[in-house]
Amino acid sequence: MGLLNAFNEWREMRYQNHVNRMKEENKCPECYGRGFSLYPGNEFAYHANQFDCPGCNGTGLYSEWNSLS
Repeated sequence: MGLLNAFNEWREMRYQNHVNRMKEENKCPECYGRGFSLYPGNEFAYHANQFDCPGCNGTGLYSEWNSLS
């Protein structure tokens, strides 16, 4: 199980680095500060549906994401 534990630790460390980087820039880690998320309409169409980010309620701010988490 050492390999699985090493992989999970690496993944968690990578996620924490991402969150810390977004915190420094005051951007939501889920939407990268855009305020919306894109969900593809289908695999053949280029256009996608936009939805407000559920993590920050569409503000794109880390402070909002942190208060909701």
